[in-house]
Amino acid sequence: MNITTTLNQIITLSIQERIRIVQAILESIAAEQDNPDLTDFQKQELDRRIDDYEANPDNVLSWEEVKASVKARK
Repeated sequence: MNITTTLNQIITLSIQERIRIVQAILESIAAEQDNPDLTDFQKQELDRRIDDYEANPDNVLSWEEVKASVKARK
């Protein structure tokens, strides 16, 4: 397989089709890797978020509130 040829073909697709390809690639990677390796920064950020949640368990937004906030920014 020639990666340049493949990429040139992908570029001709619609944005929706390219997004589906990206999602399929990410899903295939996730299926092969049970526990992705996290960087030290990612681990620290996760720990920070867990600590923040445990210190403030009521300071959260529902999924509906998050979606509404994102839609309001458009």
